[in-house]
Amino acid sequence: MPPLALYTFGVLKSPLADPAPLTREFYDVGEAVYEKISQHPGHLAHAQAADGERGSHFEMDWGAWGEFVVPTWYDKGRTVETTALAATLSLWTGLRPAFDAIYTGQHREALNRRYDWFERRGHPGYVFWWVPDGVTPTWQDGVTRLEHLHAHGSAPHAFTFHDSFTPDGTPARKNGVGPNSDRAH
Repeated sequence: MPPLALYTFGVLKSPLADPAPLTREFYDVGEAVYEKISQHPGHLAHAQAADGERGSHFEMDWGAWGEFVVPTWYDKGRTVETTALAATLSLWTGLRPAFDAIYTGQHREALNRRYDWFERRGHPGYVFWWVPDGVTPTWQDGVTRLEHLHAHGSAPHAFTFHDSFTPDGTPARKNGVGPNSDRAH
């Protein structure tokens, strides 16, 4: 079975460099949550800066994950001092492991607080798609698919848990895939 790519994107209420308590809290919580998710069964890989450096997402070398880009609706800063976003790009063995990692434990607790940290923009916050074996998805792939999802809704090319698809493009919701089901493929 091919791997499943997941791209997430959110616009923060304040820049990551802001010393305000909520920004610091998000950053601290995010580090712990991301580390826990990367150890979850079914997690294959996630985009990391090639040199391990921190800074503006836009200035980092992401290696095979490509140049860092953002959706057209992101209208905040692009420097270390002004960047106000959170984005992830990861690979999973399937929907069930991704679902379990996202909707349980520390990540679930963080999701419950997302509106403390993130602006409500009316755009999807995540998108899934299947990638061929051996292919590393790029940030551009994630942005393109998230924008497609926003403009056209779920399709085999770009989908959500609620309206998911199997690798061959068959709708999977009828098979019990999604946050309200007890199975995800």
